[in-house]
Amino acid sequence: MENLKIKRALLSVTDKSNLVEFAKSLTGYGVEIISTGGTKRKLEGAGISVTSVSEITKFPEILNGRVKTLHPNIHAGILADKDNPEHLETLRELNIKPFDLICVNLYNFAGAVEKGLKEKELIEQIDIGGPTLLRAAAKNYHSIAVVPDPSFYNNIIEELKTNNCCITLKLRKEMAIKTFYLTYNYDKMIYNTLSKE
Repeated sequence: MENLKIKRALLSVTDKSNLVEFAKSLTGYGVEIISTGGTKRKLEGAGISVTSVSEITKFPEILNGRVKTLHPNIHAGILADKDNPEHLETLRELNIKPFDLICVNLYNFAGAVEKGLKEKELIEQIDIGGPTLLRAAAKNYHSIAVVPDPSFYNNIIEELKTNNCCITLKLRKEMAIKTFYLTYNYDKMIYNTLSKE
């Protein structure tokens, strides 16, 4: 798929810099926003209509937020190949809507290390759902756009403006590559930190 129309987005971020402006740009194009916890509260506080991830999964966030997005209703919507009729039929049969954009950034593990948190507290800052969402979307860049950091918001907004609310395959691939580099460095940082322990 060369040009991907953005109709449905999942936003779940730790770094909320420019989040409201980004979400308003998306909703200005009629994009449906799905979100989690703190991100949802931030957006709703700015008057943006948001659907809770729990409404999509039909399951509450549990284990102090450790489990919220790890669910087939989320990941099937991310990993479905939109050029594959069988994938689309499976989504229809299971009543799962596909996503078009995933905007996630990760728990601030580096900040937790700098604070000198003890190991038990430190491991709570190891993001699981975030890297899973990012890697799933990056793998499926032919069918979905991934946005791993606020520094990329302007690129996405500009693309939507100039391309009739679509994101090109070229930009989606660029973002996927950046995402894999980001998750690689995140895991490397965790490895280096825990190895020193």
